[in-house]
Amino acid sequence: MPRRPTASITRFMDFITLLPEGLPLWAALGAIITAFFTAALTAAFGLGGGLALLAVMSAIFPAAAVVPVHGAAQLGSNAGRFYLQRRDVVWPIVLWFTAGGLLGAALGGRLAVEMPVWALRAGVAAFILYTVWGPRPKSFLPGPKTFFATGAVGAFLTMFFGATGPIAATMLSATKLDRLARVATHAAAMVAQHGIKIIVFGALGFAFGDWAAVIAAIVVSGFAGTVIGTHYLRRMPDAHFDRGFKFILTLIAVYLLIAAGFDFKTG
Repeated sequence: MPRRPTASITRFMDFITLLPEGLPLWAALGAIITAFFTAALTAAFGLGGGLALLAVMSAIFPAAAVVPVHGAAQLGSNAGRFYLQRRDVVWPIVLWFTAGGLLGAALGGRLAVEMPVWALRAGVAAFILYTVWGPRPKSFLPGPKTFFATGAVGAFLTMFFGATGPIAATMLSATKLDRLARVATHAAAMVAQHGIKIIVFGALGFAFGDWAAVIAAIVVSGFAGTVIGTHYLRRMPDAHFDRGFKFILTLIAVYLLIAAGFDFKTG
């Protein structure tokens, strides 16, 4: 007498049937597993995971789906991070960032498409390196204007570039916030930015429903990673956090410069 499939096997088979057309199972599982580790990285240091996940998705997902699916996954991941770290959010920064994001998203689709991707990547890399390692202008003070501008620029670029969390993280590094407030505020700001992006892509007609199962699995995996990363964040000394924060930002800038070189060469 044949054995009945277990519930877990049945759910797995159901998941396979819900995959978007043309997406192999190995690609979906690769993104789901990657989401766990990248979310843990972001929860611990406030950045890095989104760009790493984007790099993986760019290699294994259809090109047209990368940015919108990544945005939906990041919305879920950052929402989980925000929930776990919500008591440390600095809300005035988030509100100014969101206001700028609304303006940036409105302009992004109209103006950004005419700019070469390699130039944008190189520009973001230069901004990160200068802000982290360069001399601070005497007139520079983090405040409403700079947070508004950061939100606008980040939302403008994220419409086609995808992972622009390092821009907000770099600006937050110029504040005097402690590590908990910095990471939590970044999470809330990213929820706003990715939420705006999802609304815009939905209005443009992207079929999020076809990708719902994959996005949901990535979000669940990412939340598990967020729990682990938050555990280490709350036990990490400030000095270790600051060194790790700068190190990850620098790696991101180097990656963007290399990617810009490839884009320029093949463009």
